[in-house]
Amino acid sequence: MSVPSPAAQNLFFEGNRQMQAGELLAAQNSFEQALELAPDMAEALANLALLQERAGDIAAALGSYRRALHLQPANTHIYLNLSGLLIKQKQFDHAELACRQALALDPASPTLLSNLGMLLACVKREAEAEGCYRQALAIDPGYAKARFNLSYILLRQGRLEEGWEAHEARSNDPLGRYFEFPRWQGESVVGKTVLIGFEAGFGDMIQFGRYALQLKAMCAKRVGIVCHPPLKTLLAGLTGIDEVFAYDEAVPKTGWDFWVPPMTLPLHCHTRLDNVPAQIPYLATDSAKVAQWAATLPAGKLRVGLVWQGNPQFENDKDRSLPALSVLAPLLANREVQFVSLQKGFAQETAAQQLAELGVYDAAPTLADFSDTAAVIANLDLVISVDSAVAHLTGALGKPCWLLLADFRTDWRWLTERSDSPWYPHMRLFRQPAGGGWDGVIKQVATALRAWNNGNAVSPAAAGPQ
Repeated sequence: MSVPSPAAQNLFFEGNRQMQAGELLAAQNSFEQALELAPDMAEALANLALLQERAGDIAAALGSYRRALHLQPANTHIYLNLSGLLIKQKQFDHAELACRQALALDPASPTLLSNLGMLLACVKREAEAEGCYRQALAIDPGYAKARFNLSYILLRQGRLEEGWEAHEARSNDPLGRYFEFPRWQGESVVGKTVLIGFEAGFGDMIQFGRYALQLKAMCAKRVGIVCHPPLKTLLAGLTGIDEVFAYDEAVPKTGWDFWVPPMTLPLHCHTRLDNVPAQIPYLATDSAKVAQWAATLPAGKLRVGLVWQGNPQFENDKDRSLPALSVLAPLLANREVQFVSLQKGFAQETAAQQLAELGVYDAAPTLADFSDTAAVIANLDLVISVDSAVAHLTGALGKPCWLLLADFRTDWRWLTERSDSPWYPHMRLFRQPAGGGWDGVIKQVATALRAWNNGNAVSPAAAGPQ
């Protein structure tokens, strides 16, 4: 392999700088120019592949990765990137081969072991995945990524005691550098003040906000919460909460005894499957808003809310969300039901005309925050949703919710092979079959809805595990 010319090396370094600065098109151009001068420059090929992948040019990215590996067959980092791309493309056999080829070069690498474990977890070979994570941790007990990945398997399987412990590997305490009072480590809170910090998404804050009541049951004197701005008004009605701060406000740095991340609360409250705090509802609605929507929504039919897409920034949103409103056609064909769209964002904007044509009442344009959404839900009989914050909101309000779950990388909190949820007693889970696909799920939901509406089913909520 020839040594790249100074000009090629300069272009490569400039491309790296541009990548770090977020100048992706310029960086791609620099790597391409470097490769014109030095076609066997594997590092430039690998970086070009990463940019091609981000741009959605998958075929080109795969070609660049493979050319780079041909030039540097012992480069485990390139194997890692290649396997990651193959996982996203659901080419699992090829991804596993790439992972194992890397491990053959460095069998004691915790990083490679953890990445193989992640792949095996994706294809539900969880016992093998757990073995990879534990092997990685045996080599490096402080390797947080492997411990965090292990937590997902443990939590999904309902092994909560070890799962919550392992889940602590997710955080480097960014809020801990802000607050001037200590993080709660599980000690007595009798007579103390506790501030629940914010983390993750809207749904996480809604789900774990229920622990405010647990803190009060442990005799905490005052409990506050920091949240995303669209949640502030809603969480003011959270049982057990005394103060609510949006994170874009002046959040107090002092004046509290402890702070705690919301997803750490189950650990210190010793939550297991048989004692999940499910005092439902634990959110209150604005009575004036509820009355306003009662007078606004169409009357005379069963009213069913719909959410078919989640936050597009979520890493697994392509799988958890429906690709289009049209996938719900078998459900929407039921004219005995008044469907109400709660879908926000781009999905709502692109489907607005179609909603009108289908007779779906579109509530979303007038929903300013989650307290507005809660007021609409209070007037519905049922909400049918993909894995979204609205599903958590519906469950927390004690309203029946039918949750549509993808087969690929189902979130840990929905456990496995269950049609119910210990977190939300009024929720029923509809899961894709092995290998995915929404058509069968939507037909099943449509059948269940007709049966319920015709009086052939007692309740829209699941009776228990199936």
